[in-house]
Amino acid sequence: MIPKTMHNEGNYIVSLGKVARWLGEQAESLGVEIFPGFPASEILFNELGAVKGVATGEMGVSASGERKGTYEPGMELHAKYTVFAEGCRGHLGKQLIEQYALDHQKSPQHYGIGLKELWKIEPARHERGLVVHGAGWPLSENSATGGSFLYHLEDNYVSLGLIVDLNYEQPFLSPYEELQRYKTHPRIRHYLEGGKRISYGARAITKGGFNSLPKMSVPGGFVIGCNAGTLNFSKIKGTHTAMKSGMIAAETIFGVLTDGDPGGKDHTHYQSNVDISWLYTELKSSRNFGPALHKFGTYAGGAFNYLDQNWFRG
Repeated sequence: MIPKTMHNEGNYIVSLGKVARWLGEQAESLGVEIFPGFPASEILFNELGAVKGVATGEMGVSASGERKGTYEPGMELHAKYTVFAEGCRGHLGKQLIEQYALDHQKSPQHYGIGLKELWKIEPARHERGLVVHGAGWPLSENSATGGSFLYHLEDNYVSLGLIVDLNYEQPFLSPYEELQRYKTHPRIRHYLEGGKRISYGARAITKGGFNSLPKMSVPGGFVIGCNAGTLNFSKIKGTHTAMKSGMIAAETIFGVLTDGDPGGKDHTHYQSNVDISWLYTELKSSRNFGPALHKFGTYAGGAFNYLDQNWFRG
């Protein structure tokens, strides 16, 4: 009795960190240069106002702004086209969205915070490949919304977490404490008893979805993935949609450069390519999921989403 978008039969459970490292190795083997530890701090524009690249931040600067003995100046990296894939609330992506009014006539973006823990559990409690999604308790006790997940990985590891929408009205609500309460649920506690927490973390999540998705191309660049807000909240997943937005950007850039494009143009047909892809179809079909939960609450909104996703297909 859950929306079909939350079914996970046939999906793979993987470590995103390991996948990213593997992809990095494949890229480097093809001659791609990767600069880990050098965040882009500034967008570079040409004389016509088009993006021409980014500059990295200075290294070796003290908290007071003084240059230390290890000081290294930032580097300018120029490109015919620059793809901005910073993740949720990336500061350069936000600058482009505001500067070019990419979100004109779009619904305001909204956010959540996701807290996650990795556990090593007892072999007898491990069910490799099992996925458990949840909604309601404990957040519903504070009139807050969000969702939970628990994934059984290999080698007796489980990854669990709680996503809390950041529009909660209870000023004393602590997302961290809500995660701790979530782990006391009998279904979840059953897996964790006798286990050991290995690591933990948190990240912001862009969850406005289809209704908040901005125009994704600018002169000389593209804004993709969670920088634009491609997460599908009805699935509690965004990696596949972020990757697809990047693949379409790569195909678009390859096509125009092959034709001798000098760079710096606003290739709005990128948006057309997105609109005819499964990415657009998937996000559009889930456009009512979040708004229904926010308007009607967890239970009435959940019933609406069941009908919307299973009967009316979004």
